[in-house]
Amino acid sequence: MSNIPETGRTPRVQIRLVIIQVLVFSLLLTLGGRLWYLQIRNGDEYTDEAKSNHVQQVVQPAVRGSILDARGVPLADNETRLVVSASRTELLKMKDDGKGVLTRLAGVLGMKPKDVMDKVRLCDSETPQPCWNGSPYQPIPVTDEATTQQALQIRERAEDFPGITAEPTAVRRYAAPGKANTAQVLGYLSPVTDEEIEKAKDTDSPFLRSDQVGRSGLERTYDKALRGKAGVTRYEVDNLGRVIGEAERDEARAGANVVTSIDARVQAVAEYELNKAMKAARLEMDRNTNERYKADAGAVVVMENKTGRIISMASQPTYDPNSWVGGISAKDYAKLTGKKSNFPLLNRAIQGQAAPGSIFKVISSTAAVNAGYEFDGNYPCPSSYSVGSQVFKNFESKGYGSISLGRALEVSCDTVYYGLAHREWQKDGGTKPKKKANDWFYKTAHQFGLGKETGIDLPNEVTGRVPDRQWKQRFWEANKDGWCKQGKKGGTYVERLAYEGCLEGNLMRAGDSVNYSIGQGDTLVTPIQMATIYSAIANGGTLYNPTIGKAIISADGKTVEPIKPASHGKLPMDRKTRDQIDKALAGVTTVGSAAWRFGGWPQDKIPMHAKTGTAEVYGKQTTSWFVSYTSDYTIIMTIAQGGTGSGASGPAVRKIYEAMYGLDEEGNQDLKSALLPRPQQSLPKVGTDGTIDAPTIKPYKPRKPKPADGQVLAGAPARRD
Repeated sequence: MSNIPETGRTPRVQIRLVIIQVLVFSLLLTLGGRLWYLQIRNGDEYTDEAKSNHVQQVVQPAVRGSILDARGVPLADNETRLVVSASRTELLKMKDDGKGVLTRLAGVLGMKPKDVMDKVRLCDSETPQPCWNGSPYQPIPVTDEATTQQALQIRERAEDFPGITAEPTAVRRYAAPGKANTAQVLGYLSPVTDEEIEKAKDTDSPFLRSDQVGRSGLERTYDKALRGKAGVTRYEVDNLGRVIGEAERDEARAGANVVTSIDARVQAVAEYELNKAMKAARLEMDRNTNERYKADAGAVVVMENKTGRIISMASQPTYDPNSWVGGISAKDYAKLTGKKSNFPLLNRAIQGQAAPGSIFKVISSTAAVNAGYEFDGNYPCPSSYSVGSQVFKNFESKGYGSISLGRALEVSCDTVYYGLAHREWQKDGGTKPKKKANDWFYKTAHQFGLGKETGIDLPNEVTGRVPDRQWKQRFWEANKDGWCKQGKKGGTYVERLAYEGCLEGNLMRAGDSVNYSIGQGDTLVTPIQMATIYSAIANGGTLYNPTIGKAIISADGKTVEPIKPASHGKLPMDRKTRDQIDKALAGVTTVGSAAWRFGGWPQDKIPMHAKTGTAEVYGKQTTSWFVSYTSDYTIIMTIAQGGTGSGASGPAVRKIYEAMYGLDEEGNQDLKSALLPRPQQSLPKVGTDGTIDAPTIKPYKPRKPKPADGQVLAGAPARRD
């Protein structure tokens, strides 16, 4: 029995009871506050989350619309393939991150385990292709070329392949009808990224994680119309994931079809002739270097004069857009983007910039007329022209005496334009320009649309460059510090140039203006810009926005949205000047620099106009240009490091015209064999079931040339610019 009195224990017990009560009340208060926060403060949010936890979504991808040529022939459509995909989310739940499953999968598919694992890794700035650029939460395609037997193995042995699916899926196909590749025009697809999903979530065309989006070409320009809308079915499920009912269903809506102005038959001819011309150029010798021409890149454009629609557009080097379907391999990616690839993804018709050479002279001729010089006046065409200590030679140092601007265009006399440009430079104040200098030669180039985009419905068009005084000043401000560091008064040639640029690189010198007048120096243009200009001369003066899309037709064929031609201005010339230039360009093919390539052409039936160009490029071989037009079409071809305009590009352009008009070498026309004797205005008919009755196209087979093909007309000059 304790000796401690009862009264001694009471205070301690009471203190303990008080402490316990305080703790209990504190816990109750905390619990109550938390319940209030969850049920009252954030009750709606957690209610919505609770609901979503019991709703699962199943996405049915929309069938992407087709891209069709002008007659309804599919350039890009879809085909059903067996696609094997891996769920990265499921694989990462495994102890080995799914390596065992992927190794077994590689064995079934006949692939290397590393290649399969590379396919399902995520892309970042340090991860090379192949990798997955889309959302990590959607199935990642491993192959779209699985056989039926491989798919059955995967599905029958599901326990060995958790997270792996093998399903028939609609896959993009780039059909290349008649071997018309059309790669750079069409573009390609790749998976949507999380950033794109987030950016588009509040727009009228949000992305789903399963979407493929256009990355270049028409696939990108018309992506929204082509993509359609995926179907989503929402199922109610219990806590164990068992379906207890269907909550909501949004039906999939197939993408619309985009009808283009491309004619696949002409496209096949243009691609073949461009490639053939480049191969032929590589057999010719560059007299300046005594080496064969490299002819390493080129482009061709066929444009409809009265609408600006593109009938054909080809670029070399090219590639197979099907290589992107299902995820591109490391080998293919290196071929397309490596240092030795020469960048086939570039569409050189709208992204290839080069000095235009003599095809620029229609602009210089117009500038001279606008400055007050008579088109039919007499201007000296000596073999060379001197500006201070600099001597600017005529092509092949040939002179033609005193000639008109029209004759200067026909024979491509450089020195006529040297003299006119030099005189205008002097009138404007030379290196100390007047406050309101006329700058006719530069102003006119801007009025022709150079130095800015043409507005073609393809992404990433470049602007080219008009090296006027304003550009000179901006260029000097951006580079003067480097020039001043590198420059040296008595140093090497490069050091002397840098020294001169440091001191006076912002001044427009006489040599700059003289060189510019014949499309040389710092002037840069694209083939599509020059096609637009010559097409405008042909149609009477309207500068059309080049367009490839002709109409958007809904999948059921009930809704047709035409894409109408649009103009961005008029040529800065009156009708008289247009007619004079038109006549001179006709003379280029009969008595001028292209006459030797147009022997036997039926000028009385299909009047041909042309201009040749041979542009010098520092450190490289000359660029070949050939631009021409009839009353219906304009065709331009350029070959980098390809030699002269009429020599390299001229014969190929003629072959394209012959195929379009159904002409033989003697100029006889057979309308039955003509691909496109007149512009195609109608649209292909799409049935209510979405089918299109399109004709088949056979691969282009060129005629074998006769020995007399390309003979020189009597009286044609030796100059072959």
